[in-house]
Amino acid sequence: MISLHTFSMAACAVGLGLALPVAAQAPAAQASAAPEVRQCLQLSALRSTNVVNSRAIDFTLRDGSVWRANLHSACPQLGTERAFSYSTSIGQLCAQDIITVIQPMARNFNGPRCGLAPFERQPAKPKKR
Repeated sequence: MISLHTFSMAACAVGLGLALPVAAQAPAAQASAAPEVRQCLQLSALRSTNVVNSRAIDFTLRDGSVWRANLHSACPQLGTERAFSYSTSIGQLCAQDIITVIQPMARNFNGPRCGLAPFERQPAKPKKR
């Protein structure tokens, strides 16, 4: 059985909002914030690409931001060859576009084809002093 005093203290704490538990949770809430996601990147803004592995490609834009496409599944030979091509007619590279792994030893250089995924902004790297 809850005493009236206990209930009153709990009601008072809820009414005041108790800043302490909220403040203690703030860093955790910030850490779990979802990354910024884009469906497309402007080709004119693209500076370079880096194949991270068979499932991820980093796209660096002219402004220095890095956007990672985490592919839905592993793309055969992408992690080994570390080179790909794409074709688009709209001036953007989008999540639903297809890349083709470039295989120099293949007769026509074309390897497996894989679909891109949405682009997630990567945290900025600390600047060297």
